[in-house]
Amino acid sequence: MPEPRKPTVAVYKFSSCDGCQLSILNLEDDLLALAASVDIAYFLEASSATKPGPYDIGLVEGSISTPEEAERIVAIRRQCTTLIALGTCATAGGIQALRNFGDAKALAASVYPHPEYLDALPTSTPIGAHVPVDLELWGCPVNKHQVLEVIQALLQRRRPQLPATSVCAECKRNGTTCVIVADGVPCLGPITQSGCGALCPGVRRGCYGCFGPLPEAEIESMVPILQAVQRFDGEAGLLLRHISGYAPAFARAAELLAGQETDA
Repeated sequence: MPEPRKPTVAVYKFSSCDGCQLSILNLEDDLLALAASVDIAYFLEASSATKPGPYDIGLVEGSISTPEEAERIVAIRRQCTTLIALGTCATAGGIQALRNFGDAKALAASVYPHPEYLDALPTSTPIGAHVPVDLELWGCPVNKHQVLEVIQALLQRRRPQLPATSVCAECKRNGTTCVIVADGVPCLGPITQSGCGALCPGVRRGCYGCFGPLPEAEIESMVPILQAVQRFDGEAGLLLRHISGYAPAFARAAELLAGQETDA
């Protein structure tokens, strides 16, 4: 009897630093075990050998920042039965989305001697702003174990077991003293999804919100707390408009903060 067909997996890159793809490669032995259950048919970061689609699972890293990318993601969506946005660029626009809060043309003119050669969109937007996405995995970079869990869950036809707590919960598990209380350092940990192991608070830095807004958090209530500990005018707003700054919940909090500072 012929062997049953393995589900096919494709990994794509858009505007990004490749960090989320490297997280997949860093699975090492677990990746080899996964390869026994799926056919990794398209993953240019790992191999130039590819197989044509359609694919059962598509993993997409990066944001949509150029007209070509806006067209390509539509074609990829048609090829993939299940599409997963991988990392903060794919879920919230990433660092590239800083252009969304300013004038992209003016920024380009201040950096490039010939900005007319650029073919870029005025905004950097998440994958879900262009095509339907079946699942979003946040992180900068994404948590490699969460990627593995999601793929295993899809293969087993079950709901993935993903954390639903804040970074503060990770600090408590690690025995890390709160940097807001102990050091007076602005930190997004109370309103950010866990997944990083509280890496930044562990070295006495405030959380930057890499894993995106915690859905249940009352984010706007965090604004006065951030204001109270900011070390220079505007620091809290810059923190909210950092890696995940284009996420709607963080963007609304930043706008609220900006409005309060204007009124003052």
